[in-house]
Amino acid sequence: MSDLQPAKDLIRGYYGALAEDPVAAMVRYCAPDLLWRGLHPFHEITGPEAVADRFWLPLAAALQPIQRRLDLFFAGQNTLEGAEGVWVASMGHLLGFFRAPWLGIRPSGKLAMLRYAAFHRVEEGRIAEEALFFDIPHLMIQAEQNPFPPQTAAHLVQPGPMTQDGLLFDAQDPAEGAATLGAITRMIADLQVWQAVDGPALEDELRRSWSEDMLWWGPAGIGAAYTIPGYAAQHAGPFRRGFAERRFNGHLARFAEGHFGGFFGWPNLTLTPSGGFMGMPATGRPGDMRVVDMYRRAGDKLAENWIFIDLLHFWAQLGLDVLGRHRALGESGETAIG
Repeated sequence: MSDLQPAKDLIRGYYGALAEDPVAAMVRYCAPDLLWRGLHPFHEITGPEAVADRFWLPLAAALQPIQRRLDLFFAGQNTLEGAEGVWVASMGHLLGFFRAPWLGIRPSGKLAMLRYAAFHRVEEGRIAEEALFFDIPHLMIQAEQNPFPPQTAAHLVQPGPMTQDGLLFDAQDPAEGAATLGAITRMIADLQVWQAVDGPALEDELRRSWSEDMLWWGPAGIGAAYTIPGYAAQHAGPFRRGFAERRFNGHLARFAEGHFGGFFGWPNLTLTPSGGFMGMPATGRPGDMRVVDMYRRAGDKLAENWIFIDLLHFWAQLGLDVLGRHRALGESGETAIG
């Protein structure tokens, strides 16, 4: 494995510079032809100046002053075809006082925390690709503008790893990273084979890959679940019942370091709603789902999992423009769903 430390140092410098001047930071640390992937309504943007103008500057005007609180930071060599090379991942929150509107969301004037996960491909001392997933509905709920019906699991401002050791700034034992990547890969393989929807069969499947006291930190609209029975009842079962037709499309990056690892896809899944999930009806047509998974391994099993799903993009494909509807309701003086 190539030395990951220069890439880690680059990303840490980039994060510090973003807090001072987003435009200068993007130009200095990113390649001129940077490919940036952000969730709905941003999608793909090319070039550092365009990213700063469309994403960072409006966000900095809304959350003042922005502080980055890191929970995970790790790097690895991505071996998936098409995006080989060194990648650095992080996860945490961007926080500040929500002082100005953002994406049609009314400011609360109070402290708010925007959950995020980021993947950066580093090449020749610059960031060549970046994927930034952020939980916009989670921010909306904090501002008392919940766009979704009641979720099946718990809504929380989500913490970092229970072990409090997720910031891998220093070099790690490659064998530990290999073990983590192996556990993630085995879990993905199980998903392709096992089709249990409910009850003991689903729990038995989950026990192949997951610790009994697993923690699953899902996105707003779904929520967080605890233990294998809790996760089966509050997410895995409802998800499988809600999407009888599921196709796995693969990932763009998947890697691990130490006891932590993760992946993202663009999109990971293509799903056809069969009704019930998140209170939505069957649609009869498929939609793409972009997902980030971050993991902590304990022993030979996965113990914690943080999930980011571009739910706004997924439902927009199926005819529900969540942000547009929220903006229209706000202008009419009505309240959003939930």
